[in-house]
Amino acid sequence: MAEEILFKIIASELNLSTVQIQNTIEMLDEGNTVPFISRYRKEKTGNLNEDQIREIQDRIIYLRNLEHRRETILRSIDEQGKLTASLKKQIKETYKLQELEDLYLPFKPKKQTRASIAREKGLTSLAQIILAQELVEGDITRIAESYINPEKKIHTSEEALEGARDIVAEIISENSEIRKFVRVYLLEKGMLTSRVRSDEGEKEYEMYFDFSQTVRTIPPHRILAMNRGEKEGKLHIDIDIEEEIIHDHISKLYITNDKSVFFTDLKLTVQDAYKRLIAPGIKREVRAELTRQAEQHAIKVFALNLRSLLLQPPVTEKVIMGIDPGFRTGCKVAVIDVLGKYLEGTTIYPHPPQHEYFAAKSTLRELIEEHQVSVIAIGNGTASRETEMMVAELINEIKAERTVHYIIVSEAGASVYSASTLAQEEFPELEASLRGNISIARRLQDPLAELVKIDPKSIGVGLYQHDVNQKELTQTLTSVVESCVNQVGVDLNTASAVLLKYVSGLNSKTARKIVEYRQVNGRFDNREQLKQVEGIGEKAFQQAAGFLRIRGGNNPLDATSIHPESYPVTEKLLAKFSMGDVFKGGQKLKDRLIEEKIDLKILASELACGLPTLEDILNDLEKPGRDPREDLPKPLFRNDVLKMEDLRVGMMLKGTVRNVVDFGVFVDIGVKQDGLVHVSQMGKKYVKNPYDVIHVGDEINVKILSIDLERKRISLTMKEEK
Repeated sequence: MAEEILFKIIASELNLSTVQIQNTIEMLDEGNTVPFISRYRKEKTGNLNEDQIREIQDRIIYLRNLEHRRETILRSIDEQGKLTASLKKQIKETYKLQELEDLYLPFKPKKQTRASIAREKGLTSLAQIILAQELVEGDITRIAESYINPEKKIHTSEEALEGARDIVAEIISENSEIRKFVRVYLLEKGMLTSRVRSDEGEKEYEMYFDFSQTVRTIPPHRILAMNRGEKEGKLHIDIDIEEEIIHDHISKLYITNDKSVFFTDLKLTVQDAYKRLIAPGIKREVRAELTRQAEQHAIKVFALNLRSLLLQPPVTEKVIMGIDPGFRTGCKVAVIDVLGKYLEGTTIYPHPPQHEYFAAKSTLRELIEEHQVSVIAIGNGTASRETEMMVAELINEIKAERTVHYIIVSEAGASVYSASTLAQEEFPELEASLRGNISIARRLQDPLAELVKIDPKSIGVGLYQHDVNQKELTQTLTSVVESCVNQVGVDLNTASAVLLKYVSGLNSKTARKIVEYRQVNGRFDNREQLKQVEGIGEKAFQQAAGFLRIRGGNNPLDATSIHPESYPVTEKLLAKFSMGDVFKGGQKLKDRLIEEKIDLKILASELACGLPTLEDILNDLEKPGRDPREDLPKPLFRNDVLKMEDLRVGMMLKGTVRNVVDFGVFVDIGVKQDGLVHVSQMGKKYVKNPYDVIHVGDEINVKILSIDLERKRISLTMKEEK
């Protein structure tokens, strides 16, 4: 099939033009990255965003794989001498892999089956007689007597009939239309059920001990929970359906003469075909599809939460203290300067068993005064709230001398980073236990730059992340990190190799070469120097240049996201309006265009560039070198602390969203336990999807609905008072 047809299929599915699809796929095939295409080839894509481009990428991979499979199937059937014109037409016009496999099923080489054994015994003709249903008189046992053959292990008429029925059952089970009907019926009318198999005091799956919900409506998180319970041997999962409706549908297709002497045999064969040959396979397919959809949803949730976390605004121009709390091993403390450089670290023991509370507090005070610390980042793990209470007490004691705030920071993945080769290279003189506190401080200072050092799966903002396809999860999360890094941009002179490797067009090897080049030659003065780095040719430069920033270099445009290929247009634009200074005149340019009522389409034509490119240039010139994260709300700092015992129903609090899941959001309100805003409490209007209205890191106002001190649960609402 010509690729043009595939382009039309994708265009129809995604409601886009064929030209958009063709141009996008051609650019992907040429090795262009998704961030580069989305940002710098808008004229060709028609302004498609990254998500749309990735969807096109996924669909063309699927359809090309389907084409490959189609050719294999056609060749296999043709070699068997069974490829009819109508079958070939059916196969050529099928665009779903499962339906393609259904068409191939009757011709697919199989292991030995009951039907294949019956065929070897010569019972095919008896099966054909049964299917023909022409005989309306006679004794079926007499009809089958002629097939008795002890040498072929057919000793009775019933054995012959049984073998023939097996052949008929397999013919029925391999009918692609029947399989499609059963599959659709199970998806639309089936009930996914679970029953207890072994509880052994296990309460995690208690709600699924006697549970059922329609296949069509069951939410993804329940599917994954049930799958996990089944895998652990706690649950038995099945799909229940009204089998009589399916029996009737098959009977209408295969039982054409109710006067036939084989009528009863055919009725039994229909039931056997469904129960033994159709139902098990289709149920597996349906469950596999449910699992696939649930996993994709879970991965999407993880990706959305990860994006929100990575794009948290940096806390700049502040000396930060990071504390990795602990009981027995103490609290690890580190101080970093405004550039993230490690200044000093120590271990304090404010909690039992050592309980050197006052000495620990005194040490923190000395570090704060010596290094002029203004923010303390406390990890949210073991002993977090106990440490928070000590820090809040200290802040209150020194508030007359200086202003210090604290914030609880997710420490997920800090221990992974501590033991990593990267951490060893960064801090070879420190023990692994003394590196996590530095990471906690740095992930407040610049979340993106620090969190890219950690496997995204270890960051802890997902749901059922260990139950999903790990390869797909890794690919998706890597794409999210790449997208965030390129959206923000990277300082070519300060970025680590681990951050640089996510830049469009670069990889681990070229990222290391850039760092080595800096060490030997000093800072980059312009983007063109990037071509002098080993391994970076014209293609890599084209893909990467626009996402790399050089501040204080030879060309002020190098500090913006304007691509070097657009420098001539930009310079012509600035000259046309006598705006020589990018960082001063550029900010006034948009106002000038509005005042003079200049048509951007005409201006783009005069400059010989596309309108989307011109609009991007103007946006970049308006705020050159701007970090897009600057526009987001800053983290919520605190200087006091609450206990669960301090909470009261109806109390209004400000909190930070820590995780977003299908059924609601978990919110840090300044006590040891995060509170839950159930999806039903997220607004006056019905909220179907929490991810549409809230994100990880958002600051929100909540009211306490209920407090369960024994179970340590806090229920919150976002609904405003009437």
